[in-house]
Amino acid sequence: MEKYFIATGKSIDQAISTALAELKLDRAAVSVEVLENARSGFLGIGASPAKVKVTYEVPDPTPVEVKPADPAPALSAASRKPRKMAPKLEKPLEIPKPEPRREAPKAETPKTPRADQPKKPAPRREAPKAPAVTKTYAPAEPGSPEEKTEIFLKGLLERMGSDAVPHAVRTEDAINVELTGTDLGALIGRRGETLDAIQHLANYALNHDVSKRTRVNVDAENYRGKREESLQHLARKVAAKVVKYRKNMTLEPMNAYERHVIHATLQDVPGVTTYSTGTEPNRRVIVAYEKDQ
Repeated sequence: MEKYFIATGKSIDQAISTALAELKLDRAAVSVEVLENARSGFLGIGASPAKVKVTYEVPDPTPVEVKPADPAPALSAASRKPRKMAPKLEKPLEIPKPEPRREAPKAETPKTPRADQPKKPAPRREAPKAPAVTKTYAPAEPGSPEEKTEIFLKGLLERMGSDAVPHAVRTEDAINVELTGTDLGALIGRRGETLDAIQHLANYALNHDVSKRTRVNVDAENYRGKREESLQHLARKVAAKVVKYRKNMTLEPMNAYERHVIHATLQDVPGVTTYSTGTEPNRRVIVAYEKDQ
């Protein structure tokens, strides 16, 4: 079940932060629709704050089963009539005691559960947990671009007060670096801003004095993959709303990589088109309804 929360602020980012703080949710768990941009007005006249609509999902309520009360036992006709007293006898009657009968032992019959009696569920057997696999990294070749990247990032992380260790692996068109260690959240930062800055410095350090450029991708705790899945889910969700309500929707500011993910996800979706507007760092993606469809 979806719910939404409308927040205001001096800017769109401040309105989003206010909504996330009020809902106590992460940015990846919500979708944001910009309702109104902030207006400064003239000499303070006509100024209005930015307004955003934050949509989030909550679990459906579980219905409570109410059992009907048991009916009160009905009184028989005999119990409602007054009892007649037996006449008193002068001498008590002697009733002979019958001899006890010997009954053959009854064969025990298996009990069959009633149709209305719920069956007890069989105990679940939990599958044994697979042991954690420790990922191993091959050391970089001496003098290679991978080793230069690792040396630069190791020094940078030490100056940042982090004990994370970089591991560089060469692919066909890039050098992928994975950071391992503890407290990696501080290296990722809000919406990956710190991780993007580390990646930018690594690209500059490796390519500032060479003729052939090599792209460096820096990741930690698979943040890039998780963020890409979250953006793809957001793009499809917004596209469905655009087609349903036939109304354009503006997303929050994103960097070039995140905007590329939105464009690539919706390029083959019928009924919508995407384009970017604004200037960095507030450049946004607009998901527009195609009226010709």
